[in-house]
Amino acid sequence: MDEPNGVRLKHPAHPGAFVKFEVIEPLDLSVTDAARVLGVTRAALSALLNERSSLSPAMALRIEQAFGVSMDTLLRMQLSFDIAQTRHKFGDLGVKRYVRGPGLA
Repeated sequence: MDEPNGVRLKHPAHPGAFVKFEVIEPLDLSVTDAARVLGVTRAALSALLNERSSLSPAMALRIEQAFGVSMDTLLRMQLSFDIAQTRHKFGDLGVKRYVRGPGLA
């Protein structure tokens, strides 16, 4: 099914890439310094920025509070990314649409 306006976003950006290129790099912060600002480990932030982990609501809130990027926007990005990845990975599962037949509640 297509998204509104007949367009389906097939390859949405991972929120980690967005944070890396639109927030961390323009501020000229190292991953270590950004992790310190966010109060998380360098490993946790690095995994997000390098798209090896998903954005959690808690991390989204930290980014919002530290850098002013809307938590809602970041989590919508994660959901869009997850939807696209799931559609790509699983495609057609062979599940047939349910049609209510006679005698079924």
